[in-house]
Amino acid sequence: MASTYTDLGVEKMATGENAGTWGTKTNTNWDLIEQISGGYVSQSIAGGVQTTTLTKSDGATGATMATRIWNLNGTITGNQTVTVPDSIESWWIIRNATTDSSDTYTVEVKTVSGTGITFAAGSAGRVTKLLYTDGTNVIDASADFGEVTLTGTQTLTNKTLTSPKIGTSILDTNGNELAKVTATGSATNEFTIANAATGSGPTLSSTGSSDSNIDINITPAGTGDVVLAGDTVKVGDSGAAATLTSNGAGTLTVTTGGTENLILNTNNGTNSSNITITDAANGDVTINANGTGDFVIQGNSDRAGRIKIYEDTDAGTNFASFTVGSLSEDTTYTLPTAFPSTTGDVLASTDAGVLSWTTVSGGVSWQAVKTTGFTAVAGEGYFCNTTSAAFTATLPAGTIGDEVNFIDYAGTFDTNNLTVGRNGSDKINGSAADLTVSVERAAFTLVFTDSTQGWLLKDK
Repeated sequence: MASTYTDLGVEKMATGENAGTWGTKTNTNWDLIEQISGGYVSQSIAGGVQTTTLTKSDGATGATMATRIWNLNGTITGNQTVTVPDSIESWWIIRNATTDSSDTYTVEVKTVSGTGITFAAGSAGRVTKLLYTDGTNVIDASADFGEVTLTGTQTLTNKTLTSPKIGTSILDTNGNELAKVTATGSATNEFTIANAATGSGPTLSSTGSSDSNIDINITPAGTGDVVLAGDTVKVGDSGAAATLTSNGAGTLTVTTGGTENLILNTNNGTNSSNITITDAANGDVTINANGTGDFVIQGNSDRAGRIKIYEDTDAGTNFASFTVGSLSEDTTYTLPTAFPSTTGDVLASTDAGVLSWTTVSGGVSWQAVKTTGFTAVAGEGYFCNTTSAAFTATLPAGTIGDEVNFIDYAGTFDTNNLTVGRNGSDKINGSAADLTVSVERAAFTLVFTDSTQGWLLKDK
């Protein structure tokens, strides 16, 4: 009876066979078993698109299919297929060590008629797999191992890394730098990142083994900015922290926490000027310059500095403003130390700009040209134009010393008279009658005396 062979080529000798060669054949079988259990083979599959068919070698060593560990290698310029017979049942450790300058070609290991496993193109496919055949198809036993290799790319799910050492960078899924890590000798301070439950945000903290007060330093590259993309930035370590809020259109609102005041300091030293907005009903806004510093409203190339004060919003939107003209020198005005003592007092200045209240006697307040009848006011002067028609100027109720001035504006009193009318029982020139002025270019002043004479001509 002739010998038979296993699926991997081990010879099964029949009774009484191989007299004189039995020992040699047995030794070959042992070598073959050793090759099957732990042998290594380098199998080139270099070339273009092709199928490399692996078969057994009955009664002899050297068959790749009957070797436990395969190293598939060579430069490939097309997709490669490696087949094993359909009927065998075995397993292998297979390393894809091929090279491909374009990183586009795959390597598949399968049974002749069944399905198999494909090593991906590029560096992702240059890995080691544990494959087996069930007599029909080639199956990847390592697919569920979650293996981690030094050069491969793996996704770790639910794995705990305890104090891992990271080199100089962390890469993203495309292999680009996501974060760079710089080591500092004898470092004791670090970042601590904490997640949070629903309703709270995660926390990035500066922590250390010995320091109690540690800054967080953020440094942009070159002239770059530190950008906080949130609409609201909270400053502080509690729920009552101050906030910086952007409306998304460039307006920044600063809000203090709780009932605290808002203080804007020029620096954090002893020479700080500041603006304080008091948090209280009808709270004040205080501007405090340091030392001999001033509160300055700067002008520009378009106009001088200006202070605008608006009226009550219930009354409207009008304002009063204060500005300066083209100055020949710096000027400083010092305000009076108290209210005026008399209604009607005016501000007078020394040559050093010191202001004080002064009572002014006499003087005429000249009014705009009059063309129709009106009631005069003591202390005022009137340019009367009777070109179109004669009209009456009614005197005010007189008090001793009151004066009213009249001038023929257009030289027409002779054709269209000006009538100066009495007020109530007040007389004019001692007469209870109105005064008619018919002299061209007349100019005169009436001054009130008493109830007997009433208004008298001061000059004629």
